[in-house]
Amino acid sequence: MLTPANDAFETLLRAQLPESSFRPLTPAYLEEPRGRFSGQGGLLIAPRDVEQVSIIIRACAAAKVGIVPYGGGTGLVGGQVLPEGPAPVILSLERMTQIRAVYPEENVLIAEAGAILQNVQAAAEEAGRLFPLSLASEGSCRIGGNLATNAGGVNVLRYGNMRDLCLGLEAVLPDGDIWNGLTRLRKDNTGYDVRNLLIGAEGTLGVITAATLKLFPRPAEQGTALFVVTNPSDALKLLAIAQDISGGGVSAFELIHRTGLDFLAKHMPDVRVPFDQMPEWSVLVDLGLPAAMGAAGTLENIFEQGLDAGLVTDGLVAQSETQRQEFWSVREHIPQANSRVGAISSHDISLPLGAISEFLEVAGQAVSTLGKFRINSFGHLGDGNLHYNVFPPEGQKKEAYSERRDEIKGLVHDLVHEFEGSFSAEHGIGRLKTDDLLRYGSPAKIALMRMIKTSLDPHGIMNPGVIFSKND
Repeated sequence: MLTPANDAFETLLRAQLPESSFRPLTPAYLEEPRGRFSGQGGLLIAPRDVEQVSIIIRACAAAKVGIVPYGGGTGLVGGQVLPEGPAPVILSLERMTQIRAVYPEENVLIAEAGAILQNVQAAAEEAGRLFPLSLASEGSCRIGGNLATNAGGVNVLRYGNMRDLCLGLEAVLPDGDIWNGLTRLRKDNTGYDVRNLLIGAEGTLGVITAATLKLFPRPAEQGTALFVVTNPSDALKLLAIAQDISGGGVSAFELIHRTGLDFLAKHMPDVRVPFDQMPEWSVLVDLGLPAAMGAAGTLENIFEQGLDAGLVTDGLVAQSETQRQEFWSVREHIPQANSRVGAISSHDISLPLGAISEFLEVAGQAVSTLGKFRINSFGHLGDGNLHYNVFPPEGQKKEAYSERRDEIKGLVHDLVHEFEGSFSAEHGIGRLKTDDLLRYGSPAKIALMRMIKTSLDPHGIMNPGVIFSKND
């Protein structure tokens, strides 16, 4: 049974930590982007180093006070707020922002968990290297949160998600012990992989305080194109052609549906959509190539072979960096346009690549039996991650259909499960999807996860209610 972070507990911690560690609890720390959860309060502490994190967690373990790790607050499944129960310690990593070291010759960077993603990208660029994680929230999300949720983004196709981009971690475990695993080694087969246990655990097994991250050479040539395709199946065939021609140089391959472009045209007219007539399906292709391969010429070759194969009907290859950014602006603003329309139910799903086209057809037909809803399915086609969002009929608001959300979500997730996909591709479980985990997760896996959680965190102080609800 957890106890609240009351005045007596705060007094205890103030005797062990500098005054600068304590911050006023403003509303921003009790909110999340979608507004589905609100924190009920707590004691906000922003430690400066891993030793202070250890002091906090050790005190919480002794007093059985819950801890909610807080990064950039950009998570979409409610993992950064605690809506109910005893008031927790809200442990913000916002002061732990140092880039501790950069080793360009090793393609390695060591950053603290509070470092903002965009600043890590900039530090890599200054060293002549690339840190490839790219997210819409990169100006505010933090590395610790990226790791805790195993973030993905647009470049997973080529570089992998955060689990693939991390060599080692520094973390504080639920008993307050510090694990220094900031290795720069690429090979280390010395037992269990604690790093990968903590990555994606959403703060339920400990608090990540720093990470050793992989860097990559910066591509000498970059190019971007928008190609009109007949359907998602042809888009996947075009991806295979693009990979062959570019020698695996495809960094991103994003599927875009006409609904998303229509939303942009109506609700964000300042974003230029470079088509006279909105295509039913299109793909945004991004290449990163060596100097010997011209990006524009390679994209034109991809288009020509796609045209000859009957896979593409039109295309635009960016002729300048400005135009390249304009093409990306279309893709990056689709989620904002979605927000202005207001989705009844949004789904972050992944599917086997070969099943995507059939799933979209079957799911579209199934949703249509529930009503005249609009569907915007878009996202990272190259790695099988789609954002499948269902919107109210034209001229109506999502609030009028709030009671239909669970019905729609259940239908979509049931179909994803039937197609051997995942109901959570890159956003995590948080508090939003705990029931989905129980419904669709492997019983053996869930049992093993419970054993790990109970063993490492016997009092349940680490982010209570995340992944497993407090009633489980």
